[in-house]
Amino acid sequence: MDLPRSIVISEHSHRIHNPFTSEKLATLGQALRLEPGTRMLDLASGSGEMLCTWARDHGITGIGVDISTVFVDKARARAAELGVAERVVFVHGDASGYVAEEPVDLVSCVGATWIGGGVPGTVELLRKSLRPGGMMLIGEPYWRLEPPDQRTVEACHARSKEEFLPLAGLIELFGGLGYDVVEMVLADQDSWDRYRAAQWLNIRRWLDRHPEDELAAELRSELSTAPARYARYEREYLGWGVFALMPR
Repeated sequence: MDLPRSIVISEHSHRIHNPFTSEKLATLGQALRLEPGTRMLDLASGSGEMLCTWARDHGITGIGVDISTVFVDKARARAAELGVAERVVFVHGDASGYVAEEPVDLVSCVGATWIGGGVPGTVELLRKSLRPGGMMLIGEPYWRLEPPDQRTVEACHARSKEEFLPLAGLIELFGGLGYDVVEMVLADQDSWDRYRAAQWLNIRRWLDRHPEDELAAELRSELSTAPARYARYEREYLGWGVFALMPR
């Protein structure tokens, strides 16, 4: 049980596995007015940057669950680096079935709603770990602009236009599920650049070191096409944000 090697290679240097900068992550933590002792569960926690930095900056405690052994190891190392290893725990496992042993104050799935089969299923999964009056974080793409054709849709990693919603439609979806949107921090084109461009450098450096690897041809093809595809489609049409929800 692990992530595909190609993903681990392309995001090897990332601390945040989404189009969010450290500044935006800090802004989100400040906007949520986190109090010391807040208990958090982060599903698909990646390299643990959210839990680790919020434990350092706001005094929260928490558990992160991720399917990648590499990213879990990085998260544990980051916790030790920041001096918060006694406050946060990282578990290697399938986040799609993980429910906290005791309800938590804050539960999140940032950029991985596939664990619940989409937004509604992920919201329901997170609800099972949330205490009454607690808060939920969902990170999700949305259409910045209406995609004009199927080629644009697929270049933005969707199978159909309906897979993502415009921003207002996504917020309305949360409302229809019985939640108030109480905060949001959105990616911008610069934070998208930082996320995607770092992937290209990771791939190139890996290719230079491993030209004979079985993945080399696949990743060489990706590096040859991804920058222009990103600039033409994803950068223009696809947005992303983290939304804070509270049950009505």
